[in-house]
Amino acid sequence: MAGVEDGLTKRGKTWSYVVRVPDPITGKSKPKWVGGFPTKDAAKEARDDARRSARRGEYVEKSRITVEEYLTGWLDGHSMEIKPSTLAGYREWVERHVYPRIGKMRLQAVRSATLTAMYKELSTKGGKGGNGLSPRSIEYINAILRKALNDAVKADRLIPSNPCTTAKRPRREVKPIGTIWSAEELRMFLRLAESHRLYAFYRLSAYSGARRGELLYLRWSEVDWDRGAIHIRGTAGMVGGQRQEGTPKSGRERTVGLDKETLAILREHRGRQRAEKEIAGDAWLGGDYVFTTGLGRPVPPDTVTNLMSVLIRQYNEPAIPGTRRTKRQELPRPPKPLPHARLHDLRHVHATLLLTAGVPVHVVAERLGHADPAITLRVYAHVIRKHADEVANTFAAAVDGDTEASATDPDEDDPEAPVPVAC
Repeated sequence: MAGVEDGLTKRGKTWSYVVRVPDPITGKSKPKWVGGFPTKDAAKEARDDARRSARRGEYVEKSRITVEEYLTGWLDGHSMEIKPSTLAGYREWVERHVYPRIGKMRLQAVRSATLTAMYKELSTKGGKGGNGLSPRSIEYINAILRKALNDAVKADRLIPSNPCTTAKRPRREVKPIGTIWSAEELRMFLRLAESHRLYAFYRLSAYSGARRGELLYLRWSEVDWDRGAIHIRGTAGMVGGQRQEGTPKSGRERTVGLDKETLAILREHRGRQRAEKEIAGDAWLGGDYVFTTGLGRPVPPDTVTNLMSVLIRQYNEPAIPGTRRTKRQELPRPPKPLPHARLHDLRHVHATLLLTAGVPVHVVAERLGHADPAITLRVYAHVIRKHADEVANTFAAAVDGDTEASATDPDEDDPEAPVPVAC
């Protein structure tokens, strides 16, 4: 090896450089050798870049770690911080879509153009049956990578910058606004559910706007009878066939006020649960959960989801009890069927009716547990726009004293008109 001149030396047929980099723990500088450059000028240019990075505290050592190796380690290291259901989703998305495409690449070789090309491929043939993934799915993949590679930049110092921030993704399509239940349709459904032992679940879902998992996590100790509220402190879901509990989606606890009638229904539900406990005796397996099976186990998430569809179908397609489904004798159908709705749509109904009533967006966001009111604005933009159209008339009515105009509801001539909401 030739002598070192200004941090440069020739080793065999290639050139190398040395740069002193401060140790992040001790603060003392240590020499770092980097080689393999074909010419002296190439080594000199790389040395100058390394010196500038070292002065800024942004020096990155060369590493052969691959994308798959880094992401696997990152997911394992965050198993205590990320909810089990979320972590399982992260693993599934990267194993299915990222590893087959760029998993074997060195992490330091990944550029924004690399990710742009991957997203373009996923958008054309990354889904089931060779179809493309939706822009929303690709955005989700990018969000996972952005979160992981932020740590690769700031915590692990493996890459100088995050390529996810400048990668091009397909433009998200604005889905047409669906139609959800009107207040009358919601009342109809709750009347259908009233005779079921889980009626209180649907009432609380509709009147609190809470998520399914949040209500299935709820304990009686989190029901504030004096204040008339419930404290949302966690969520429950199924991962790999096992019940998992974690923090709420936003990571923050919140308190949701309830009306007197809903509180009364919860009291009745508690009384029924106590009766079930007495009947079960030693077979009772429950703890403090609000919603349990007849033997006290927490209610599985699919139970409340599927039951809602069953109740709607039974109303729309009534049959004589005891008849087989294949040969059942149907009763007369209702003159106006109840539109199909998902359990999550009860949350949409709650938010939409509040916004339609003029409740401020930030108040609705807090009630729903949105981390940022901007989420509420985006999901329920159509409701906000509907009110924006009436702002001029509202102002004029306030100044001119025309109280009748300010009280006009654009849908009051049709009290059963469904309220639109994003699904």
